[in-house]
Amino acid sequence: MNVKVRGKQIEVTNALRQHVEKRIGKLEKYFDKLEEAQVTLSVEKDRHRVEVTIPVDGIILRGEEESGDMYSSVDMVIDKLEKQIRKHKTRLAKKIRSNSLRELAAQGDDGVEEEEEPKILRTKRFAIKPMPVDEAIMQMNLLGHNFFVFSNAETKQVNVVYRRKDGNYGLIEPEF
Repeated sequence: MNVKVRGKQIEVTNALRQHVEKRIGKLEKYFDKLEEAQVTLSVEKDRHRVEVTIPVDGIILRGEEESGDMYSSVDMVIDKLEKQIRKHKTRLAKKIRSNSLRELAAQGDDGVEEEEEPKILRTKRFAIKPMPVDEAIMQMNLLGHNFFVFSNAETKQVNVVYRRKDGNYGLIEPEF
């Protein structure tokens, strides 16, 4: 697997790169082939942040963690990704075979308890009117939501604006 490690405001030492590659390599046991993983290491004041993105079979596994130590941040994000992978594998196995939990466990599912699959509890419908991004942000703030779906007046496509953890905004645009 090709692991691309890059640093933001930190020099990626050989020891750190080897630690990341070793820990990411442990994820290969869950899949037939992992081609690439992108890892971004960054430091802000005393916060060491690790972001990992791995495209696998049409899905994207993504995790990010931060702590006071870069090595522990790497370990925490790998644990988070392993949990995501086990959850994904369990769901796939459940959909492919309508087996009981005991049969899944007997097949070597690492003794992971199956979590109940989330359900859609409510469906909302609303009229989408074309508006610029600034107006969509204003509407989102007026409603007190963390995201807002709208028709972009400039591109004539459905977009989503959202509030980021850092207080800024993000825009999601479809790509065909």
